[in-house]
Amino acid sequence: MAQRRSVRAVVAAYVALTKPRIVELLLITTVPTMLLAADGLPDPLLIAVVLLGGAAAAGAANALNCYLDRDIDQVMRRTKRRPLPTHTVSPRNALVFGLVLAVVSVLSLAVFTNWLAAALTLGAIAYYDLVYTLWLKRRTPQNTFWGGVCGAAPVLIGWAAVTGGLAPAAWALFAVVFFWQLPHFYALAIKYRDDYARAGVPMLPVVASTRRVRVELVLYTWLTVAASVAVWPLGMSPVYGITALVVGGLFLAETHRLSGRLGRGEPPQPMRLFHWSNTYLTVLFLAVALDALW
Repeated sequence: MAQRRSVRAVVAAYVALTKPRIVELLLITTVPTMLLAADGLPDPLLIAVVLLGGAAAAGAANALNCYLDRDIDQVMRRTKRRPLPTHTVSPRNALVFGLVLAVVSVLSLAVFTNWLAAALTLGAIAYYDLVYTLWLKRRTPQNTFWGGVCGAAPVLIGWAAVTGGLAPAAWALFAVVFFWQLPHFYALAIKYRDDYARAGVPMLPVVASTRRVRVELVLYTWLTVAASVAVWPLGMSPVYGITALVVGGLFLAETHRLSGRLGRGEPPQPMRLFHWSNTYLTVLFLAVALDALW
């Protein structure tokens, strides 16, 4: 019985390295994009390959992130229970695990989809770990902006897997996810501002004035909604368009609420915006899927 619990704990630790909640969020944007690219339902086998390969790629990027950020994670309250700070998984094993997942993900997409999808997948993993984690995150408050490239890459990967190329609608959806990440993550950074300050990570809420944070929160939410509305004329029906306007308006209202509380010096309650941003993205891409199947 003890051995069984031990095996279960080890498996759970390796799963935790992949940050499953982030993986789930990335896949939410991939499948609707594939439906739109196919103008209907693509081959179910293709969907399965992209989902499994995409999950492996995101898991690889996150596991390698845990390896590279192990010094930061052990001093932040939010991350100190991750497998490396708790010594449940050794750094070497985490590195090997991440690299194996990366190879499996890229090869599976290269074999079963096409080289463009595989190349975008490899580029997203490398960008997240080498450019964002190793360089941008530790050196500039613009880390969240430039790091958004890899977070929005699954949209392009899904489109490329179906069509072998990229189209204006793919880039428009990429822009939605790219801009969405900023208010989404700024809310988290406001919540854990002291954690990031303790770890020496120059997130915008740590190093910038409250006014600057408020301006960027509102600006990037407006850009997110504008990008979502820009998708409408690219072959979408009112099913998508009305949904984009409604959930976009709610997203803006929640962002302005947080900005107002910050401006008045009240307890900001940033996790309301964080959780609502997840709902916004899920509902918006559900509308993309329904529109494609309409």
